[in-house]
Amino acid sequence: MTDTTSICIIRYPGASQAAIFGLEEMFLLANITAQQQHSAHQFECKIIEHNALSEHTSKPQVVIVPPSINHNYYLEPSVPVLAWLKQQHQQGCILTSACAGAFILAKAGLLEQRPVTTHWALSEDFSARFPNSQLRSADILINDGDIITAGGLMSWVDLGLELVAQYTQPAIMRQLGKNLVVDTGPREQRYYQSFNPSFEHGDKDIIKVQHFIQSHYQQNINVALLCEQCFLTERTLLRRFVKATGLKPIQYLQKLRVQKACELIESSSIGTEAIAQQVGYEDAGAFRKVFIKIIGLSPRDFRRRFAS
Repeated sequence: MTDTTSICIIRYPGASQAAIFGLEEMFLLANITAQQQHSAHQFECKIIEHNALSEHTSKPQVVIVPPSINHNYYLEPSVPVLAWLKQQHQQGCILTSACAGAFILAKAGLLEQRPVTTHWALSEDFSARFPNSQLRSADILINDGDIITAGGLMSWVDLGLELVAQYTQPAIMRQLGKNLVVDTGPREQRYYQSFNPSFEHGDKDIIKVQHFIQSHYQQNINVALLCEQCFLTERTLLRRFVKATGLKPIQYLQKLRVQKACELIESSSIGTEAIAQQVGYEDAGAFRKVFIKIIGLSPRDFRRRFAS
């Protein structure tokens, strides 16, 4: 007897077609893999237009809200879609999202006090809009039982593999990953994020400080030196810097140095100690600790994963 999991993928304006049809094909391949491993489990996947959800009378076990590509619909989804999602959740359906899809689940009021991830570049906007959600943007995927969220634009692959493992067996998921030539090992979104600070916050004194850090990050920088650049007191500088950037100056400097280190690791064969010195660390051990704290990998492991 075949055991079937019904999955609904919502196609909304601007939704990634690659994710929608990629997921559909992934579950088709999962069915083939399951058969090859003598499993009776099958996935039944349907793509439903956002304005036709009310016509979808059968109750899915899983709903997937895919990433967004070039449209702001995810910021203001239609009321019927939000109502439908809440109804499915109340009826026991597992709701899932990838990338910007988390905004739609949050807009439906389903992520209050819940751990959630979205694309790291959207994390600031997400936190501002949904401060009661427990955003963990370093995570590629968070399975919170009845709600599963995935982070980056391509994290629909991780989401699909997670669902295959959850409804079949981890062995089937791993074999599917091998067939697709996809890494099924644990990952974190922070492995891939870049530090791109904003200079558009409007505080000219802090912009001046940011420019100074950008051009002198290899040097020994402290708060007193930064105060000299903008003629502010230490207390005022710290308050306005955090307000403008969301980071303390030392955190900002560390992220910038690590970003520069990542660029050197990816583009050269320079050793870790030399890179540490080039980005402003006299102590290679201290550099490694900061690098691991921010990236989640050691410089050596980062090189193995990303260097050409």
